[in-house]
Amino acid sequence: MSTLPEREIRTSLSSFEIRSADDGTGPVMVGYAAKFNTRSQDLGGFVETIAPGTFSRAIEEAHDVRALINHDPNLVIGRTVAGTLRLIQDEIGLRYEVDLPDTSAGRDLSESLRRGDISQSSFGFRVLDADWSLDTDGRDLRTIRDLALFDVSPVTYPAYLDTDSGLAQRDLEKARVRRLANSRGYGSRIREIQHSMDAARLEILSLTVKGNS
Repeated sequence: MSTLPEREIRTSLSSFEIRSADDGTGPVMVGYAAKFNTRSQDLGGFVETIAPGTFSRAIEEAHDVRALINHDPNLVIGRTVAGTLRLIQDEIGLRYEVDLPDTSAGRDLSESLRRGDISQSSFGFRVLDADWSLDTDGRDLRTIRDLALFDVSPVTYPAYLDTDSGLAQRDLEKARVRRLANSRGYGSRIREIQHSMDAARLEILSLTVKGNS
């Protein structure tokens, strides 16, 4: 039995555009799933920004990314491997284009976007590389630099208000431990311990995936 990957979700405002496909097959939705160098709101004890180039791996390695409505896996409107979802990384952020399907969900979404009822977009991901620091207000700041991308989605409500994923909080606690250890001269030993813990966690995850397959 397969399960959805453990992931985080982030949301940003997006000016959607609905245009006609070049071949006249149907409407195309265009929007931004994420914008670079934009500070998030408080995410539960920390703030976050996304560095330029963060989505390079997902695009270059052709990750199998879905376009969903409100991150509902039952409402698929596009997919990269099918050619109905295209990801473009530019100087602003991650732009995506979806060939909307001629289904009730696709038609309803197109009308809601045209009316301006939906004005936010988000993406589901797993962090692969990030830096932790303190911003000018003394808050913990996570800068994401690399990730595994699972899906992009026009959304009704900001997904980052949900608290169903503890990934970021666990990452935050590890960063605070490293900062404290470095200040007391224990940095190298703490890094060794965390490396061993990460390796054990990956092994457990691998065994779990094999058990579910």
